[in-house]
Amino acid sequence: MKRKIYDHLLLWKNKRKGKSALMIEGARRVGKSYIVREFAQREYKSYILIDFFKVGDDIKDLFKNYKDNLDMLFTYLSTYFSTRLYPRESIIVFDEIEFCPAARASIKYLVEDGRYDYLETGSLLGMKTSTQKKKKDEDKKEEDYLVPSEEEKIDMHPMDFEEFLWAMGEETLMDFIRMKFATQEPVGQSMHRKIMDYFRLYLIVGGMPQAILEYQDTRSFEDVDRIKRQILNLYHNCIDRYAGKYATKVNSIYEAIPAQLQLHDHKFQLADLDKNARFRNYASAFFWLRDAKMVNLAFNTTEPSIGLGLKQKDNSLKCYMNDTGLMISHAFNERGIVSEQLYQKILKDKLEINAGMLMENIVAQMLVANDCKLFFYSNSSRENKDDRMEIDFLIAKSTITSRHNISPIEVKSSTGFSTVSMEKCLKKYSTHLSQAYIVHTGDVEWDGDYLYIPLYMVPCL
Repeated sequence: MKRKIYDHLLLWKNKRKGKSALMIEGARRVGKSYIVREFAQREYKSYILIDFFKVGDDIKDLFKNYKDNLDMLFTYLSTYFSTRLYPRESIIVFDEIEFCPAARASIKYLVEDGRYDYLETGSLLGMKTSTQKKKKDEDKKEEDYLVPSEEEKIDMHPMDFEEFLWAMGEETLMDFIRMKFATQEPVGQSMHRKIMDYFRLYLIVGGMPQAILEYQDTRSFEDVDRIKRQILNLYHNCIDRYAGKYATKVNSIYEAIPAQLQLHDHKFQLADLDKNARFRNYASAFFWLRDAKMVNLAFNTTEPSIGLGLKQKDNSLKCYMNDTGLMISHAFNERGIVSEQLYQKILKDKLEINAGMLMENIVAQMLVANDCKLFFYSNSSRENKDDRMEIDFLIAKSTITSRHNISPIEVKSSTGFSTVSMEKCLKKYSTHLSQAYIVHTGDVEWDGDYLYIPLYMVPCL
């Protein structure tokens, strides 16, 4: 399937010309292995792909034993994988490199050598695998491996809405959406209905390539749901196996995400897990999930102005799942499989629950795919009612002057809603704010100081 990250890989190959390795980091099952294999096959005369999750210790040990003899290292790899390597025309791919720290450490010497290009993929970087822990117990003198400075990094996310449209055979629809966003014109009733149908389909199938392929093949939501549950089971297994002493807390947080997003302000309430819980005791569990790319975290900022990260409150956050399609399977799990009937209700916007958690989760997902850091503003002041407000997202707009570079975003899942918080925010912080947006299920529309945009235009922000 067509992925945007391919263009980034091509740019890296042509621009860096072997002077750096590229690390692709992302959650399990987002398509890392597929895209690096496709890239290696298309763009190089030959390639070797080493899946460190599958290969034995004999291959892993090559990177320890021959780090000072690269000629021998390449000879062993070429022979083992029955592949001839050509200087400056071959690439070596280190897949799931977290399972072989020695290979990652060797990047420094491999790049300096300059004969070949190097791609890496990782899902649980910085987290000790059970294999590494066992070896460390056996060998207390195991050296600590440093992240090589010759390594560049790029994040890979679930397929975004445009990539989903490509998979559905709609190659130009997002170009049309961008044009209408740029001109701030309505797309029109018929076209809006068509795009929203695709968007709701994206909402429930999700952005995991395996789930999208299953939908392409079967058009069965129940079959798609089975795929998504396999991925959720994989995530739970990763937590149990790699989260170590944090596993219980990580699992409790992950299980609670749908219920927490059903709360009025969507902030994560630790007291719902344990009445005596404190953020300092759960912080590592939240950050483990974030580093594993299983969730997207949004932090409360004390003021919607320049330098959002400098004013963030680490103990006040929202926790979104990395993929909304997965969250639906996670949330509606009473019978083990989400029924075709329930999926049809979501597709037709007939679900008898507050859909706010789904809409806010997918907006967070789309903003992260746009490389936005997630912040929100929440003030529950008891002294001044004019200070009380809840703004779902704040994003920094780097293309605008630094004094007015923050765009507040409110997400509305129904037709009847209030904009009181947005009005208060614009009144109090107008000197810091850029364009304000109300994201809703309707078409483009102006209303005073803010712009209403449909959900499918969020990727344009």
